[in-house]
Amino acid sequence: MSDSAQKQGDAFENLLHEERRFPPTDEFAANAVAQPSLYEEASSQGSEFWAAQARNLLTWDTDFTQTLDWSDAPFAKWFVGGKVNAAYNALDRHVAAGLGDRVAIHFEGEPGDTRTITYAELTEEVKKASNAFESLGVAKGDRVAVYLPMIPEAVITMLACARIGAVHSVVFGGFSAEALRSRIDDAEAKLVVTSDGTYRRGKPSALKPAVDGALGREGHTVSSVVVVKRNGEPVEWTEGRDLWWHDVVDSASPEHTAEAHDSEHPLFILYTSGTTGKPKGILHTTGGYLTQTAFTHKNTFDLRPETDVFWCTADIGWVTGHSYVTYAPLINGATQLMYEGTPDTPHQGRWWELVEKYKVSILYTAPTAIRTFMKWGRDIPQKFDLSSIRVLGSVGEPINPEAWMWYREVIGGSKAPIVDTWWQTETGAHMIAPMPGVTATKPGSAQVAVPGISIDVVDELGESVPNGSGGYLVIREPWPAMLRGIWGDPERFKETYWSRFDNMYFAGDGAKKDEDGDIWLLGRVDDVMNISGHRLSTTEIESALVSHPSVAEAAVVGAADETTGEAVVAFVILRGSAKDDDDIVTTLRNHVGKEIGPIAKPRNILVVPELPKTRSGKIMRRLLKDVAEGREAGDSSTLADNTVMQQIAASLRK
Repeated sequence: MSDSAQKQGDAFENLLHEERRFPPTDEFAANAVAQPSLYEEASSQGSEFWAAQARNLLTWDTDFTQTLDWSDAPFAKWFVGGKVNAAYNALDRHVAAGLGDRVAIHFEGEPGDTRTITYAELTEEVKKASNAFESLGVAKGDRVAVYLPMIPEAVITMLACARIGAVHSVVFGGFSAEALRSRIDDAEAKLVVTSDGTYRRGKPSALKPAVDGALGREGHTVSSVVVVKRNGEPVEWTEGRDLWWHDVVDSASPEHTAEAHDSEHPLFILYTSGTTGKPKGILHTTGGYLTQTAFTHKNTFDLRPETDVFWCTADIGWVTGHSYVTYAPLINGATQLMYEGTPDTPHQGRWWELVEKYKVSILYTAPTAIRTFMKWGRDIPQKFDLSSIRVLGSVGEPINPEAWMWYREVIGGSKAPIVDTWWQTETGAHMIAPMPGVTATKPGSAQVAVPGISIDVVDELGESVPNGSGGYLVIREPWPAMLRGIWGDPERFKETYWSRFDNMYFAGDGAKKDEDGDIWLLGRVDDVMNISGHRLSTTEIESALVSHPSVAEAAVVGAADETTGEAVVAFVILRGSAKDDDDIVTTLRNHVGKEIGPIAKPRNILVVPELPKTRSGKIMRRLLKDVAEGREAGDSSTLADNTVMQQIAASLRK
């Protein structure tokens, strides 16, 4: 095992002896959506299990003739020959079934403005947006960049793209103009949909200037920018390119017939950090992705669409917002809450106020948020009526047992089961998660593979490790929601995910099996950090630092952080000219924020005289991680210069 995987394993050794178990109540188990028989069906039926789910959960325009074509592995084709439309499945069919008056989205803006949108109303809005986009020349197969806050227009835009067969590429609204431009260029986007801005911690925050900055130099493929008026901030306007949403969408026809697309038609590209520094455009297609997201949403969360109010707190800029805000809840006909703002505006009880107001019954959020609430104190959520909550979910990073127990006791009233879910942008949907009516849950562990998914933990040679041991998390069989490649780069797809072990997908995460065989996630084993559930590449941040004229060289590591899980810590060697800047650390932090986005700003930047390197020139980040986390540096015998760590220690003492 690599140094990082071994260290993670050692650090989590104590977790393997977790004695606490929380079985579902007899009443919950008896009435649960997912019963133990689901595992038996999945085990006995193989890929045909997914064929049954696809036909049960989706309405197909043309039935498929083959469940799985794996002849061109690792490029999968699921539900071959089938034709389906994602937007029709999320909208029109519910209206046709008489559910048009059911609330699809309760929207709450940060300032407190609200919208209640029924399935009939959402269907009409998506039809109008589809017509508007087509009038701007967007056709099937074209790419649309989406740079929006958490407002209903984000979901409407994504579904309108899916309806007409355009491929959406959502870029998180916290990313910079440079990051946005790189994604626009890679996907060759024809249209950008954005807003004048949003609200952040009680103040208007601008978004459109980043789009203007991204399109400020020639050579891009964008012909139109559609702008939602959200906060009324003044914006620069490029005539002939920029159009207000209310001018082009609101006036469009509400009549639009959904065309069925091939099951393997591209649905979206979502960019995620890679170890080479260049973001990877993860490609997802239609039929398999919709099937597995809908299946997991229904079974992992014990969904009852007639009565539940589901709230996934993730931004649509991340895969969680794609799968469990835009697609699965609407495909399953659920009612969901969508919130624009932060958890502490206008007060630290904002989330719990919303749970009480909308009677949220299923809450799905990240351990970072839970740990933040722990720091603020249990007296805040205890001021609100949280009795509507019946299932809690965790996503984005491993959850420590203390946070798990706090979540259960304070938010779940010691009765709501917790489903800790492991999955990735690349997997598209849940891969490891307890079923709340079946599994006796265990604090801190994602535990078991979803029915129909083949997960394992293996050693360096790809052999399964015994219970009580750790190694590399792999997926042994293709799954419906799997990525179909990296946009425009099939070789990188094979090299990144399929080269480490023969015939297995390597997730890039370390894991351990405890004595019961339950899986504990240990985080990344490569150079990708997990900051508050967001994956950031060390190489990408290093490149941003070195692009500043004051920096000669940089190395970035992830250091354990009580709140965010990991934090960015940078070690930089300055050029001589930088000595004139009295506040170089602030300068460099802001530079990284501009190049990548605020979330990538290093928590600490340490100016050092040298970096620890091996004789072959490789930076020993393991030693820098020791320094970043306040430990004595480990074995430095392989360094080209053994005094470097002493020099670093001396410079940090000054």
